[in-house]
Amino acid sequence: MTEHFQPGEEVVVRYITRIGSGVGMTWPFTVVRDDAALVALYIPAGSTFMRWDTSTRGRRQLVEGEWRRDVLRLMFPGKAYSIWLFWEGDGRPFTTYYVNFEEPFRRTVVGFDTNDHTLDIMVKPNLEWTWKDREDFEALVANGNFSGEFGASVEAAAAEVLGLIERRESPFGGLWHEWAPPADWSRPRLHPRWQEEPPVAWERRAWAYPLANSVG
Repeated sequence: MTEHFQPGEEVVVRYITRIGSGVGMTWPFTVVRDDAALVALYIPAGSTFMRWDTSTRGRRQLVEGEWRRDVLRLMFPGKAYSIWLFWEGDGRPFTTYYVNFEEPFRRTVVGFDTNDHTLDIMVKPNLEWTWKDREDFEALVANGNFSGEFGASVEAAAAEVLGLIERRESPFGGLWHEWAPPADWSRPRLHPRWQEEPPVAWERRAWAYPLANSVG
């Protein structure tokens, strides 16, 4: 897929399982921008998305959930992270930059495929930052679910983002936090083929997730 989506189009972002064959959590978004440098997607509070339900012991299934905040998701071609901007509460104040480390996205006919890499960074509007789920990420490297080389690549991506924060480079030093959706935009809906459309697996999954992709 090489064609870009147009502003106002509705797409989905899907998390693809580590073996590359299944669709997991999925969100509907409205396209804000899609070009060679940046993909910007918007999901408002109240949107319906698909989440994992693990309330039944030994089983998990995808069920509908309600998204709880306005989020602008910024994705950068070839980068192993996205940066989310949160607006929450009365009056829609900007509250957080959320850095999500993930597979570089792949295009599909219904949107974009990726998967989460556990580690995150929470950044306040004044650019003070903290790690999120670092211990969980380090445990996945230690127990072999994530390869050592892959773990080092995530750390390198984190160092890159921390450099952006320190230098106050976009989006941390730009005007994205002042963005607001057009008044006539409605909540995006999940594409009817969100689950049926074949996933586009990450080509480096065997290197990154050796236990999930081991043979025998």
